[in-house]
Amino acid sequence: MLSSAVLRNRSSRPRWMVATCLLTVLVLAGSLTACATQEDGPRSAAQAFLDKFAAKDFDGAASLTTNPNRSGPQLKQTWEGLAATAMTASTGRVSINQDVADVPVSYTWTLPGNHQWQYDATVSMGRDDTGWSVRWKSSDIHPKLGADQQLSFTQLAPPRAAVNESDGSEVMVDGTVTGISFDAAAAAAGGSVIDSAHRLVGTLGPLIPGLDAQAIAEKATAQSDPLPIGRISSGDFDRLRDQLAVPGILTADQSILMPRDPGFAPSVLAEVRDQVGGELTGVSGWRVSVLNPNAVVADVVADEAGKPSPAVLLSLSRTVQDAAQRAVNAVAGKQAMLVALQASTGKILAVAQNRDADRDGLIAASGQYPPGSTFKIVTSAAAFHENMVNPDSTVPCPGEIEIGPRTIPNYDGFSLGPVPLRTAFAQSCNTSFADLASRMGPTDLTHAAAAMGLGAQYDVPGLTVKSGSVPVEPELVARSEDGFGQGKVLASPLGMALVAAAAQSGKAQIPTLIVGRKTTVTGPHATLSDDVYQRLRPMMRAVVTEGTATSIAGAGEVFGKTGEAEFAGGSHAWFAGYRGDIAFATLIVAGGDSTNSVNLTRDFFAAIPNSYRP
Repeated sequence: MLSSAVLRNRSSRPRWMVATCLLTVLVLAGSLTACATQEDGPRSAAQAFLDKFAAKDFDGAASLTTNPNRSGPQLKQTWEGLAATAMTASTGRVSINQDVADVPVSYTWTLPGNHQWQYDATVSMGRDDTGWSVRWKSSDIHPKLGADQQLSFTQLAPPRAAVNESDGSEVMVDGTVTGISFDAAAAAAGGSVIDSAHRLVGTLGPLIPGLDAQAIAEKATAQSDPLPIGRISSGDFDRLRDQLAVPGILTADQSILMPRDPGFAPSVLAEVRDQVGGELTGVSGWRVSVLNPNAVVADVVADEAGKPSPAVLLSLSRTVQDAAQRAVNAVAGKQAMLVALQASTGKILAVAQNRDADRDGLIAASGQYPPGSTFKIVTSAAAFHENMVNPDSTVPCPGEIEIGPRTIPNYDGFSLGPVPLRTAFAQSCNTSFADLASRMGPTDLTHAAAAMGLGAQYDVPGLTVKSGSVPVEPELVARSEDGFGQGKVLASPLGMALVAAAAQSGKAQIPTLIVGRKTTVTGPHATLSDDVYQRLRPMMRAVVTEGTATSIAGAGEVFGKTGEAEFAGGSHAWFAGYRGDIAFATLIVAGGDSTNSVNLTRDFFAAIPNSYRP
């Protein structure tokens, strides 16, 4: 409760003081209301214009400007030029000078690809007897947009990551080819469908094998969309441009992953492209430009570069691949191939084929051939695993041997008599190893082969691989023939390179091509003791120092095994082994004497610097 003194003081305050205070409060309140109302006028009018612009009500937005005839088309043109999917705009603090006001605006556009573009502009407002309206200028849309200019959105092609090999160079990069398609309706409108199809085949037949004019005409006529025909290089298109100017033939540039060097592992890179081509495309960039009436770019007002994906790294080594390619290219008239692996890891260093081999696909990695005497590496490992013999054990090496109803001869019927296993291996005595295999169990060769990587199924990202097959063989004669690689045993060069890698490293290796992408392995799994490999290696070295591969003796410390796999009418020439950490298998199909493959391998190693380490 207030005291009587306070009441007396209030009651004694002069009335004019009370009135003055009330007047002051009313004046201040009126002033604040007037300020708020004054700013809200142009802001509300500007916001109404922006809301209609955002809603694509171009006529409605234009009606709120001082020049509807010019503003309406330019507002519409802005949406179309930007290909925008949405726009929002908000206003800031208004600057007023009597009947003129500037309203700051923050625009946010949603462009194709869900890209967001934000910028600030100023909308000029004017007041007349009817109220506030937009004093139309192109800069109301964007501060750098002039009269008769327009905004244009461009999607920039996403950068594509490169594919690199392990020595550090790029082997595949982003490139452009010309895609060819055939539109039957356009061909008919310009003349004759079958005539255009014949002209297409006549022009592109040498570049795209298998084209058939009648089939093209029928397929293209049966569908509404153009019929894809194929791709040609930009250089070929420039050369054939005039011949391709035919009704119905459509062309378009296409971006693809292309080899930087057409001679570098072409068959391998074709498979790599199929595997990773769709994964290397980065994030698209974009740009907004100001265009003059003649569509020439006057200014770039927004520019966001694309973001590349990480590069893909291959285990292939340019040093090893180039050396292997030069070596196989020297063989003419026969299919020649060489596969090299890093023995300690299974990384694929080279897959080289000459042109004769390329015609049948990537047979170095998936072709199936009898491995001949190179398979004696596996037979020896199986015999050591079963403690049947050791390298110094005396074994028979007659010119021929009877096993069941089968007579098995040595090459040219040579005979050594009783010799150490090491000598029989170095001189490639078939009868010795047929005898060993005949005394093995049905699964012994299969077990040893699996332990050395041969016979498993490998799903190698970027490469189709078939290592080979070594079936369980209960039948005596068939198992004896398997013992020297002439029965039902089959292998690819890559499969025999895996055997060589196991001999060097002491375990089965898993082949890989794309770094960071694991190979899936299915099939039998087995192991051999380190003692098996310790006994095997000196025998492989003896092949080079005193046996059937002495022509490579000057190429460093090479360990290996030769092979001549006979077939009706000839024999395949094989050589498989390792030098340092490089395991290899070389095959010349129908190459005859294995010395041919040995010499090819010698040329391969001669091109690799002594300092090279995979």
